Amino acid sequence: MTERPADVSAYLRAYDEQLRTDAETPSALAVERRGPLRLVTFAGGRGFVTYRDLAGADAEEIARLVDAALDHFRADGSIVRVEWKTRGHDRAPGLHEALVARGFRAEEPESIMIGPLTALADAPTPAGVTIRRATEPEDVRAVSLMVDRAFGDEGDENRARDLIDRLARERDRPDGMQLWVAETEGQMVCGGRLEPVPDTDFAGIWGGATLPAFRGCGIYRALTAARARAALALGRTLVHSDSTEHSRPILERSGLRRVSTTTPYQWRR
Repeated sequence: MTERPADVSAYLRAYDEQLRTDAETPSALAVERRGPLRLVTFAGGRGFVTYRDLAGADAEEIARLVDAALDHFRADGSIVRVEWKTRGHDRAPGLHEALVARGFRAEEPESIMIGPLTALADAPTPAGVTIRRATEPEDVRAVSLMVDRAFGDEGDENRARDLIDRLARERDRPDGMQLWVAETEGQMVCGGRLEPVPDTDFAGIWGGATLPAFRGCGIYRALTAARARAALALGRTLVHSDSTEHSRPILERSGLRRVSTTTPYQWRR
């Protein structure tokens, strides 16, 4: 059934109200407010800037907010990179120009996808493929490095260690993050995270990627279905994901809707 525009608007409203809060950054080491901004510190020297909205700020005010955020992270010598997360439906005059002028680099836009978890939960697992959770440190490291390669990046050992540490911290939480992997003939070929969002209707499906040689075989969709079933078992009803152009069509065919876009801007010390 095709979603009516009103349904898409309701999804976007739920996204803004339920997810653009502290629920967006459950693994933060610290969060500080600067006006409408939430300045978040993660493990591994990562800073992150997000907000519910920019409170009607004009271009001059937005430039001052960017300066304040950068001053905050520059003052912490452990921070080596900062991501400013923008959304396409926000009113943010001059934000792109202010970020670029201060050394941020825009990455590729992604689609914000939202829909019912039930739309994703029913997909067959291809013959010869095994899907399971990864929990042991060496397993988690291997999945993280494989997903990096699937995205076309070199394997990032720091990111792998951060993921191992986070899973260890959340292991005893019933709604903690889960890492899932698909294997064929003993090789890890697809992986992704499930992140139930506490006190909301949502679970997030993140980091999903398949090695190029194994795309188009239904493996990503089967991995997504496994994560969706796990989220439903935890009482969640809606799913959200920031999707590349590889995964967006798969999620659309399953009934999710593109409600907006998000573009990350990256700064490195």
